[in-house]
Amino acid sequence: MIRIEKILKSFGDRTILNSVTYHFPEKERIALVGANGQGKTTLLNIISGFDKADMGQIVKPTGLRFSVLPQSPNPNPKSTILQECLSGNKEVLDVKERLDAALSKMEEEYSEELYEEYETAQKSYENLEGYQLEGAAERILLGLGFKVEQLPLSPTVLSGGWRMRLELAKILIAKPDFLILDEPTNHLDLPSIEWLESYLLRFSGTLLFVSHDKSFLNNISTITLYLNQGNLTVYKGNFDDFLSQKEQNQQTAENTAKNIQKKQEHMQRFVDRFGAKASKAAQARSRVKMIEKLGKVLSGIQMDPATASLRIPNFNFPKSPKDVVKLEDVDVGYAKPLIRKFSLTIHRGERIAIVGANGMGKSTLLKTISGLIPPLAGTVTFGTGIHMEHYTQDIADNLDKNLSVLGTIEQQNPELSNQTQRSLLGTFMFKGSALSQPVKVLSGGEKSRLALCCLLSRLPNFLLLDEPTNHLDILSTEVLGEMLKGYTGTLVFVSHDRDFVENIATSIIEIDGNGSVRVF
Repeated sequence: MIRIEKILKSFGDRTILNSVTYHFPEKERIALVGANGQGKTTLLNIISGFDKADMGQIVKPTGLRFSVLPQSPNPNPKSTILQECLSGNKEVLDVKERLDAALSKMEEEYSEELYEEYETAQKSYENLEGYQLEGAAERILLGLGFKVEQLPLSPTVLSGGWRMRLELAKILIAKPDFLILDEPTNHLDLPSIEWLESYLLRFSGTLLFVSHDKSFLNNISTITLYLNQGNLTVYKGNFDDFLSQKEQNQQTAENTAKNIQKKQEHMQRFVDRFGAKASKAAQARSRVKMIEKLGKVLSGIQMDPATASLRIPNFNFPKSPKDVVKLEDVDVGYAKPLIRKFSLTIHRGERIAIVGANGMGKSTLLKTISGLIPPLAGTVTFGTGIHMEHYTQDIADNLDKNLSVLGTIEQQNPELSNQTQRSLLGTFMFKGSALSQPVKVLSGGEKSRLALCCLLSRLPNFLLLDEPTNHLDILSTEVLGEMLKGYTGTLVFVSHDRDFVENIATSIIEIDGNGSVRVF
């Protein structure tokens, strides 16, 4: 299988990959994890051939069937969604072309040579399960959420997210020996994520993937590679296994470092006391050398920096009435109802998750509650003293790009003390020099975190969040989750992150796509 040897990659004076070496074992499902900015996508791009290492080499077996999930959809797709999906298996299509060409020639002029050519192509086609390819493509597309009536349509009618689902279908139909997926669940809803998990658990090749979905990582991975400060560490098992082993390693490293520091301090006291005495000079010099050696050992012990505090600042969120909002016989939608005759009273302190497949009306329900769109029928009534904030999927795009991180929060609520503003930003991992960074240089995840800070800084007692974890890494998602569990107001949110939903929600609304809703 693929082997990477002493891969070195730097950007300016920062080393992203520091002589990384690893031999990918066959038939394993390997998760590549690490904080944002540690070089996960860079490593995937080097293995895929989209980027070059400064030093080192990638060794791939001859004839290896290799597939990578692209970062953007094909700009020139085939005429239909089904045909575009089938185009992912180029090997089968090439044999089909040879088969059709031989058959066409035989129809014009038969010969034994042409028949042998046709027969050889037909056997190859059968061995590659070419006759079952269209059925397999349909099953994959339906599993990823496409409907049968969509398959004859042009891919150009699809949104960007659905075009990326089609790209995922194309690499699955290719049946590669080695499959690379970078955030494969980003554009999927819960039913599609569960289908993909089931498919990958049956996948017979080697899988290398990056994901910020903790449940997906736990359900799929058999090996976890941890990329941190340019180094790659191998852990056997899934994400929870990795966390447990990493914690043990961290504790061992800390204990070792403390022991070394104690030895250094003990020797230094001897040097300070006897270094000037001729009778003890040799012993003092020996200890100085030992202190230097221990210092080198200490510098080689890797310890992760401390993570951000998971505690929300002590904000004085205004108390709402017991009944925050009441929906009575509400029809939700635009021209036609997606949800019909829905009634619900949301009580103070509830944390309600809205789940269901894409296009079923989850975001539309949030917009109806917030007043961004009116209900098609029925009424939405708020209690008195409700201060509502709504996190939409494009809210981060509305931040002032020229303001600094700290300046953004100062603009949102200048009445908060500077200490409280910094405390809130620190909880969301904006500290030190990060506070003075302009918004325009922030990553998508950093902008999402800052937008969430902005909402909380305005002290709402009712929060509506639409996919708040979409651009967040695992640590940022856990920070947000811990904060929301400590939030004293009322929360309604949409999320496809199962771990986030299970940890946060006190009740769940499921939209089934037939206009009806179930409340758990």
